[in-house]
Amino acid sequence: MTEPVRVLVCDDQALIRTGFATIIGAQPDLDVVGECGDGRTAVDLAGRLRPDVVVMDVRMPVLDGIEATRLLAGAGVANPVKVLVVTTFNLDEYVYEALRAGASGFLLKDAPPAQLLNGIRTVAAGAALLDPEVTRQLVGRYAARIRPVDGGAADDVPLTPRELEVLRLIADGLSNGEIAATLVISHETVKTYVSRILTKLDLRDRVQAVVYAYRHGLVT
Repeated sequence: MTEPVRVLVCDDQALIRTGFATIIGAQPDLDVVGECGDGRTAVDLAGRLRPDVVVMDVRMPVLDGIEATRLLAGAGVANPVKVLVVTTFNLDEYVYEALRAGASGFLLKDAPPAQLLNGIRTVAAGAALLDPEVTRQLVGRYAARIRPVDGGAADDVPLTPRELEVLRLIADGLSNGEIAATLVISHETVKTYVSRILTKLDLRDRVQAVVYAYRHGLVT
């Protein structure tokens, strides 16, 4: 039997925190291992409890959710924890900073419970919780902020021409199904290419792949 996904819930509003914990804890495949009301405590608890996913609010006392996410999942973290950011604030304000800090997904608090549960499972499985439309919005609004790295160019990217093609389509916000249709290949073949790309480039998920593509000038 598969072990339940271990979840830490962090939100400074007790009513929301309790509601999330109740919804999550009622699922046989999910287990709430802790709750807290500020980012600093979330970082401390995550270090002790080692949850599979942290459900993280943005605006909190002591340490906000963006900084807490950076400490849990940001660049250079030795044992990163997957973070699903859930906030009342809109996409424009926080999604870019949350994802840049290392979050694996982003949801609004008014999302239905089923979407929250699906988000936790998706992030726990190692996928990014950004559907193609959200990816397109993210890229469209924030691509200008993703600065190319010095010397970053397609010639330096250790991918085959076909893998580069798939990476560009990921960066354009296409789903696996859309990539399969565009390249006239099977869905399973696309999944294999995506897995190879993430492994070769040492990336955690599709969100990081989008940022990588922009930083290396593969898409503009």
